[in-house]
Order: sequence, then structure tokens, then C-alpha cells
Amino acid sequence: MDRLLELRAAGRLTAGHVRVAAGALGVSERTVWRWLAAPVPGPGMVPGVRLARADRFVVTDEVRALLGLWRGNVAAVQRVLAERAGRQSPPGTAPSLTTLRRAIRRDLTAGERAGLAGGERAARKHDVFLSRPRGWRSQVWEADHVQAPVLVDVEGTVRRPWVTWLVDCATNAVMGIVVTAGYPSRESVLAALRAAVLREDPFGPQGGLPEKVRVDRGKDFLSRTVAAAFGALVVEVEDLPAYTPHLKGTVEGLNRAVEVMFLAALPGYVRQPRPGRRPARPKDEVLLDFEDFTARLLGWVEWWNTVHQPGPLGGKTPLQAWEGDPTPVREVSPEELWTFTLEDDGRVRVVSTQGVRFRRRDYAGPWMTGLAGTRVRVRFMPHHDHRIEVFDATTSRYLGPATVADEASPEQITQVRTARAARSRRLRKDLAAAQRERYAAATRPGKPERLDAVSTMEAAAELAVADRADLSRLALPDLIPPADCGDVAGWVAQYNTRTSLMPVSRPR
Repeated sequence: MDRLLELRAAGRLTAGHVRVAAGALGVSERTVWRWLAAPVPGPGMVPGVRLARADRFVVTDEVRALLGLWRGNVAAVQRVLAERAGRQSPPGTAPSLTTLRRAIRRDLTAGERAGLAGGERAARKHDVFLSRPRGWRSQVWEADHVQAPVLVDVEGTVRRPWVTWLVDCATNAVMGIVVTAGYPSRESVLAALRAAVLREDPFGPQGGLPEKVRVDRGKDFLSRTVAAAFGALVVEVEDLPAYTPHLKGTVEGLNRAVEVMFLAALPGYVRQPRPGRRPARPKDEVLLDFEDFTARLLGWVEWWNTVHQPGPLGGKTPLQAWEGDPTPVREVSPEELWTFTLEDDGRVRVVSTQGVRFRRRDYAGPWMTGLAGTRVRVRFMPHHDHRIEVFDATTSRYLGPATVADEASPEQITQVRTARAARSRRLRKDLAAAQRERYAAATRPGKPERLDAVSTMEAAAELAVADRADLSRLALPDLIPPADCGDVAGWVAQYNTRTSLMPVSRPR
């Protein structure tokens, strides 16, 4: 088109030139003549692109803001533009719905339209991502927590367990895995790290220390204890930005694979399509217990490492790719690993005749005999209150473990948990009853109208109960004589009319 414009400016443009250009661009000669009749564009125009007319509607920043406000609803945006144009003086003109839709499809990309309608996650589906080079074994691991979409029976309570694992990016091998019945914590990360580093049974031949571990700003992975463990093992932690799963695609791909290939076939799968309007779980469905679920998941991980052949590995299993890599493995002894993956509160304690005092409990061990008065430091696994590890405060030498001196029996612990659960249920019931208020349906603007009808007798009875429960209102200040009353030998307190159960009090 630039060449045709130059020929037209020089007065040498002919119909033959237009015919050749139309054939090259795949359009009709009439279309080329219409392009030439449009306003002259700037330099560097792309051939085959229509010239923009001066009166054509284009998407402005205002339209983009309205699309974001109305979540991509083009009809709502057109109504707003029409209302604004009608309020102008003199009244302006707004684009029709067809014109607005055409302009949005022309001026906005598919990713921009999806982002304005559904946010950044929806826009990310239209992005193009590059693949990192696979590197060598233990160069980079990726760690993640994922809640399994499977209902599991945990001591009579239905829960969805959490899985914490570390994956090697070069070989797709699952290095370590931990299953938690409740929400995971830094203890889950430390346990998974130990399972990933150790190369002894039952953790498998893969293991060793990585050079780097990628995490996605999880508070458990960035806690002080976990950071200290990685620092002691000289492992770099790469903290990825939040909500960027594409930056750790290896572990995210494993999360999708375990659901599609394994979890979807288990009883209690929460995303199973079900008939009817409400996707309720069948009442006769028997759920797996936590032990059975953990055993099956560990079996699937072993199948993934030893039998499954991912496409990027070229016909090898993750374990074969791991063992076929000649990169040296940096190992650490189990004793050192156990020491480095424990939490230290930084305090120095003294061994007394009752043991070591830690968190208002006494911990004792048979090795403490004859060591009363020794200054020690305590290391412990987070949330494992039944046992601590004791080290000499001066030499940092490991002395031995210590357990709770007066630990409750399993029956007592069960009774305490039952009492706490009953108290929680009673509290939730009381709070629900207090908030159960009903209001009349309104067809016109006005104040809300309560529907709870209470009689005078019911109100008086409830207020009397509240008065008896309020200890501050039960106080009888008239039992105390004034300071200037003089002789109080014959003083008699007046009968308290507010609490008829109180007797008359006479001083002796």
C-alpha cells in the first residue's frame, strides 16, 4: 500500500497496479480503491491492514474501565454510554451495541477481553509461556502444598487431607511427600524435606541436597524455622511472586496429574459429576480412612517414580532419569539432617531434679541422671509437644531425647477432645440462636421491620434471668454504712428491693 500511495502521489497510479496489489493481498480491486480513498496513514503501514476511518469508533480508556466495572458485559457498557450521551447538552450520540461489540473484538485481544471479564487468572489462559531448560538432577526442586479433593475419614470426622511434596525439575521425580490430616504447617515442610534428602529406605534411592528450592510465598515455606534449616544445609530458596503457578510448572503439573490419574477414582472425590441439581455425596458412600488414603497415595508415588514414563523424559521413568544423570549428589547424614531440621527457641535452660522445663512442662529422660545443674538448649519439632531434643549449651553436643514427665493417657486425651468438641458445638448453637432474626419482606424503601413477637411476660422473664446473671447488679452497696454515720451498733441495712432473695443483714 505504501508503494501504491507513492505512485498516486507521483501521478503514475494505474488500474493495473491496483489489480496486482489486490491479487497479492487477497482482496478485491474495489477494496484496494476504498483503502486508497481513505485518509493517508502514517509511514510504516502494514500491508493488508485496512486503513482506519476518521469517524470509526475505537475503544478508549473509559470503555476499558467500564468493561472492567461490568465484568465484560458489553450490553451494560453500551447502556451507560447511551445514558451519558443523553445527559450531555446538546445530547450526544453513543455507539450501537453492534458497533461496540465490533470495536471491542477489533481493538482488544482475547487475553484483554478475558482479563476485563474474569481477572488476571482468566487473562493468563491466553498467554504464551516459555519452558525452562531441564538442567541436571537436584539443580532445582519445587515445593508446594495441595489439598486433596477427596473426603477422608479422620477419627470419625470427614476432612480433606493436605499433601506436601518436593519434585525434582530435571527428572520429574517425587523426592519427598508428607500427608497431613489437618492444615499443613512448617512441621510438614521439615518432614517432607527430611524424606526428600534421605536416600535410605523407605524414601528410595533418589535424594540428596538440592542447589535451589522454589516456593510461592507460602508462610510455612518462608517461616524462620524452615529458613534456618535451608540455610544450615546451604540450600537457596527462591521465593516466587504470589499467584504465579506458571513459574513452578513442574509441581503444578504433578498436582493436576495426581488428581486426574489417581484421586478421581477414589471414593469421596468431591469433584465427581453427580445427577440432580445439588451435587450431594451419596449417603451410602464408604470413605477411606486416613491410613488407607496415605498408603494408596504413597503407592501411586512409587508407581510414578518407577513405572510411569512422562513425555519429556523420552521413554524413561523419573527414577531411570535420576540414576542415569552423572551429576554428583550432595548427601548429609541422618543425624545432621535431624539436627538441622529442628526448631530452636534460642533459650538456655538448666537441668533440674525434675528434668528440663519447656513451655510450662517438665521433660525427662534416663540420660539425665547425674546431670542436674547442666546448662542445655532445647530443639524440637513444631507441634510435637510429646518429645524434645536436648543439646549441651556450651559445646552443642547432643545429649539425648526427653519426653513429657506426666503425659496424659490416650483415654484422657480423648476425653479432653470430646469435651472441647461438645463445648464448641454448644457455643455455635448459642451464637446461631442469638443471630436468628427475621425481618419482613420489603417492597418499598424503609426501615427493616422485625418479625419476632415477644409478649410482656416473656420479656419480663428473660430480663429477670439476665438480671440474676449480672453479678454487678447483685451488689448491695447499702450494706456498707456511711463513713459519718457514727455509732453503727444498731444500724440495720434496708431490705434490697431489687433482689428479694437477699436477707436483712445486721452487724454484730
